[in-house]
Amino acid sequence: MKSIRDIELTGKRVFIRVDFNVPLDSRLRVTDDSRIKGAMPTISYAVEQGARVILASHLGRPKGKPVPTYSLAPVAERLGRLFAKEVQMAEDCIGPKVAARIAAMANGDVILLENLRFHAGEQEDDDAFGRALADLCDVYVNDAFAVCHRKNASVSAITRHVRKAAAGLLLQRELDYFASAMAQPKRPLVAIIGGAKVSSKLGALRNMLQHVDKIIIGGAMANTFLKAKGVSVGTSLVEEEMIDAAIAVMDQASGQGIMLYLPIDVVVAEQLGPEAVTQIVPTQKIPEKKMALDIGPATSKRFTEALRDAGTIIWNGPMGVFEMEPFSRGTFDLANSVASTGATTIVGGGDTDAAIHQSGVADKITFISTGGGAFLTLMEGKTLPAVTALDAVAG
Repeated sequence: MKSIRDIELTGKRVFIRVDFNVPLDSRLRVTDDSRIKGAMPTISYAVEQGARVILASHLGRPKGKPVPTYSLAPVAERLGRLFAKEVQMAEDCIGPKVAARIAAMANGDVILLENLRFHAGEQEDDDAFGRALADLCDVYVNDAFAVCHRKNASVSAITRHVRKAAAGLLLQRELDYFASAMAQPKRPLVAIIGGAKVSSKLGALRNMLQHVDKIIIGGAMANTFLKAKGVSVGTSLVEEEMIDAAIAVMDQASGQGIMLYLPIDVVVAEQLGPEAVTQIVPTQKIPEKKMALDIGPATSKRFTEALRDAGTIIWNGPMGVFEMEPFSRGTFDLANSVASTGATTIVGGGDTDAAIHQSGVADKITFISTGGGAFLTLMEGKTLPAVTALDAVAG
């Protein structure tokens, strides 16, 4: 795959698809600029090369029409402060007015287009919308790993109408880290998979079993595995239709000599809420009218021991409802355990990313992916549609 470093950029209109889908507060101020900072190496490189830099992103879910609260203007302001350089803000992402503003740019200038999702054609991968975006540039660069699992016009249709295309530095880094972990991992290779549903992680579980030495399963999805083993899980979330799949995963792991770890104790409550009355019980003794909402301390210790000799760790999905204090400890304890192993650690998924940062160990993690769905697609062993589209561009 071509890199942005492989293409002459001086004087060129360089369209960089970034992921600036950042959180805003009630006053429309950016509350977490990590995604903006993640794109800065690519943007800085293009500016240094004398390109006329055109940035494009989505923000939120405006459903194909302009919604002022989803404007990227606050992002342009924050990016300008980070760069200590003016970042122009366009009134739209296509059309003659936008084209005129780009034509007036000098080398090294930066403009941020308005929210791509203000047009329905973006999420529909509309060819005409993709062509309109392509008409704005000489070179297309995809640096938005987080949307590479989707067929959106700005990562898919646009590639059918550009002559030169390349991957940005962040996208390359994302793909390289994961590929390295899969192809030449330091062993033992351990996968930690959490979250709510087996159905959303089944592909990842099956593919990881082709690579790992150990697999740790937590979060609400562990309830389905526990029930598949004949454990009564009270009112805990269970996907009844996935019990046979859970049995198959456990049988496959056993047949391949892979250690599969499930919770041995859990934090339970009758209802989910910050004021819930909690209790720690062995998984074999979950009360009939209570549900498991976090892993317990004995499980945390067992999982930590499983990680002790790890060479590489890949983690997607929290161990419980970590957003609420009564059920956060399991995820935060695991984050600290992962960070202290000395292993190559790769973390992906919005919830897992948030948990790592909230636990204060982000600086001890080897690589934190910027993508949730895209990261999970890689864990499933699938090719990202946007990367395939990028590879297909000649020139």
